[in-house]
Amino acid sequence: MWILAVVAFVVALAAASLAVVALRRQTAYRAPGTDALPEDVTGLRQEVAALRLEAGDALRHLAVVRYDAFGDMGGHLSWSLALLDDSGNGVVLTSIHGRSDARTYAKSISSWTCEQQLSPEEEEAVAHARP
Repeated sequence: MWILAVVAFVVALAAASLAVVALRRQTAYRAPGTDALPEDVTGLRQEVAALRLEAGDALRHLAVVRYDAFGDMGGHLSWSLALLDDSGNGVVLTSIHGRSDARTYAKSISSWTCEQQLSPEEEEAVAHARP
């Protein structure tokens, strides 16, 4: 019985030795171009930072508010759309639909505010677009 235990111990010791040798060979081998990896990672990080900076100016915050501009009209055909960047700069577009015509307005937004008077629906669109 103890002979079986000794044989099992010798086999386990041999397997552990082979595993250590294989691990040493694997870490000793370096694929071509792996020395440049840190420079590549640094370059990628710089590129991601530049893209994030560029994306800050993109009109990526938007909200639409649909409503009835006139009491006798239904279907929420009028709307206000806020298109803003991360700093709150952009535009609010509004389309007022009546029975016989439709009018479209554009108002410039700077730092989440407008020099012109905003309608309640336009203010709501800007508020919903704000992160």
